[in-house]
Amino acid sequence: MAPDRPFRFGVQLSGPLPGETWAGSARKLEDLGYSSLMMPDHLTDQLAPLTALMAAADATTELRVGTLVLGNDYRHPAVLAKEIATLDVLSGGRVEFGLGAGWMTSDYEQSGLTLDPPARRVDRFEESIQVMKALFGDAPVDFDGDHYSIAGLDGQPKPVSAGGPPLLIGAGGRRMLAIAAREADIVGINPNLASGEVSAELVRDATAEATDRKLAWVRADAGERFEQIELSVLVFMVAVTDDRTQAAENMGSLFGVPGEDVLGSPLVLIGTIGEVLEALQDRRSRWDISYVVIQGDAVESLAPVVDSLTGS
Repeated sequence: MAPDRPFRFGVQLSGPLPGETWAGSARKLEDLGYSSLMMPDHLTDQLAPLTALMAAADATTELRVGTLVLGNDYRHPAVLAKEIATLDVLSGGRVEFGLGAGWMTSDYEQSGLTLDPPARRVDRFEESIQVMKALFGDAPVDFDGDHYSIAGLDGQPKPVSAGGPPLLIGAGGRRMLAIAAREADIVGINPNLASGEVSAELVRDATAEATDRKLAWVRADAGERFEQIELSVLVFMVAVTDDRTQAAENMGSLFGVPGEDVLGSPLVLIGTIGEVLEALQDRRSRWDISYVVIQGDAVESLAPVVDSLTGS
C-alpha cells in the first residue's frame, strides 16, 4: 500500500475576499499557506476565470492557480488549449487545469447556449480532452471526431511541462468518474450534478456511503495508475464550532438528511479545530483524499488546519 499523499489546501473564489483587492486576496491565500486559488466558471456574478487567474499568478510567487472547473461547452478546445498553455507559461507552470462537461442549467438558459442531453455533453467533453492533450504535445494535430475536427494545427505556446498542466476532472456520475480515472491527474469526488441545480438529491449523493461507491469506481477504472492520481474534494460548508452535532442537524434539516450523514460527508467540515483535523485525517485514511478545496468564507477559520496539516 502506498503511503498517504501529503495534505494540501486550496480556496475557490469567484471574486475578491471581503475588504481585499483581487491581487490582495491571492497574496493572502499564499501568506496563509494555501496551495491554490481555484475559480468556478459560470455566467453569473463572478470574475472571468482565465483573466483573473493570470492576475492572481502575477500577484504571487508560489500560489498555484486553477479552474474548478471550466465548462467545456463554453469554449472550443483549440482556443482553450491556447489560453491554458499561455496561462501556464506566464505563471511559470503554476496552472491546474480543471475541466467539466458543463452542468448548470441556468448558464445555458440565460446565455442561449444549447443544453444537449448529458450523454452528448460528456461525449463532447471526452473528445475535447483528446484534442487538448494532443495540442499540448510536440507535433501538429489532425483530429476528426464527431464533435471536433482539427487539421494540422500545432498548438502554441507549449505548456511548461510536457503533456500540459495537471488535468483536474471533478465528477460524480459513473461515466464521468471513469473518464477522470483514465485521464485526470487530479480527480475531484463530487455529487452527481446531472440535475443541473443544487438540490436535496445532490446532498444525498455526497454521503460517506456514496463516496465509498465512487472511490471504488475510480480505483477499478484507474487500475495501476490509481497511485499516481491525487484525490480532491470541494468542501461546501466549513463551520468551526463547539457543538458539531447541533450544527450538523441544522444543516441536515435544510435538505432533509440526518445530521450524522452531514458529519460523514466529505463535502462538509464541522467541529472544533481538533475535530476538523481528525475528520480530515480519517477521510484520507478511508478515501485517500488529500487535496481539500474550501470556499472563500472559510479562509480565516480554517487557517490553523492548513498550518497544521499542509505537507503532512
